[in-house]
Amino acid sequence: MQRTLAKNTIDKNSGEKVKIIGWVSARRDHGKLIFIDFIDTSGVLQVVFTPKDKNLLKIAETLRVNDVVEITGQIGERPENMLNAEMETGKIELVADNLIVLNKAETTPFELNTDGYEVNEELRLKYRYLDLKRARLQKNLKARNEAILFIRNFLAEKGFTEIETPILGKSTPEGARDFIAPTILRPKEFYALPQSPQQYKQLLMVAGFEKYFQIARCFRDEDTRGNRQPEFTQLDIEMSFVKQEDILNLTEELFTSLVKKLYPQKKITQEPWPRLTHKEAMEKYGSDKPDLRKDKNDTNELAFVWIIDFPAFEYKKTEKRWDAVHHPFTMPQVEDIKKIKEDPGKILAHQYDVVLNGEEAGGGSIRIHKPELLEAVFELLGHKKKDISEKFGHLLDAFKYGAPPHGGIAPGLDRLIMLLQNEPNIREVIAFPKTGDGRDLMMNAPSEIDKEQLEELGISINKKKK
Repeated sequence: MQRTLAKNTIDKNSGEKVKIIGWVSARRDHGKLIFIDFIDTSGVLQVVFTPKDKNLLKIAETLRVNDVVEITGQIGERPENMLNAEMETGKIELVADNLIVLNKAETTPFELNTDGYEVNEELRLKYRYLDLKRARLQKNLKARNEAILFIRNFLAEKGFTEIETPILGKSTPEGARDFIAPTILRPKEFYALPQSPQQYKQLLMVAGFEKYFQIARCFRDEDTRGNRQPEFTQLDIEMSFVKQEDILNLTEELFTSLVKKLYPQKKITQEPWPRLTHKEAMEKYGSDKPDLRKDKNDTNELAFVWIIDFPAFEYKKTEKRWDAVHHPFTMPQVEDIKKIKEDPGKILAHQYDVVLNGEEAGGGSIRIHKPELLEAVFELLGHKKKDISEKFGHLLDAFKYGAPPHGGIAPGLDRLIMLLQNEPNIREVIAFPKTGDGRDLMMNAPSEIDKEQLEELGISINKKKK
């Protein structure tokens, strides 16, 4: 007999025999009757064990929450006084005639039938595989899947090609610290995990892929907080032969369509989305991430706003040097190299952020596509010609072979889903997140490496003196 999912039992006729496989969610003893709430990936179904088969009833008495079971029986209609309007299968039940316990479960370290907010977060993360059984987290991850599927279909219909870029790459100064990865194949040399696919997607533009996107994994060795993780996921988009306006319009259409399709209960405060220059936002709101909701207590209000015309460069007083506000590949709003060097503090950039309810939901820019201009920016930021050639020579060389004008944007998917799902932080919409200080309590990572493995890689650990 083939397996039937819990939600599909509502399509069966009364008296029809089915087999279900899943978990025990709850057990209730009512004298000579035993009821369990059976759960699988599709939903919940009530199962009843009757005194008709004493041996079966005796096995049912041993069932505990999270036991893995295979049950066969007949579909029956519930009595009028036992209907449950809150359950999709609330009008029927399965009258069991056979039960196989596939695996027994120990008592869980916390309750799973709550939303989980009341449970210590470190305990939840240590037993994340149990925490993920919660209806709230199941809903979050399924909503994330639906959003990503919508995005893929939307961009495919617009002629975009999804392309994966390497995880093992080269360490380059792009703003945050790199995670580095040693290799036995090249002792004393290291790969770096990508802070973003920035250089690869620009190289794809040189390669002639005019419309690229990727659901990209990114890694940054920096301090974490509620809406930041050492590894995260972004929607990476890059296009050739476009102006800033084209990218803003595409992004706005994408997310407006997503909200209306998947979150019809939510209302976008203003369409088209308002636009503020960075200067206007700072003068009016004191922030480049203003919350423009009319009612900040309304969880179904979505206030998108574009922040444009960022400064291209900022002076780091403590380090006594200039730095890029976004990243060094961002196109300044002047292409005269002399002007860039003369007064960098007054130059604006073709940079834009999308802000949602006071959170930065994504950022992007038009990119520099001329090698001489990119080299001049690197020099302004304090890089010597030798270092530029060593760290970015591959990009500068590529730009000599007909690099098209191009630009893109990279919305953070974790943060977007967090806001759409009304969650307090991105850990609630990531399957296996790290703690606030970057630890994986479930896997006990990061952890020390065996001495033999370190020696094989040619790495020694200098222990700090106490």
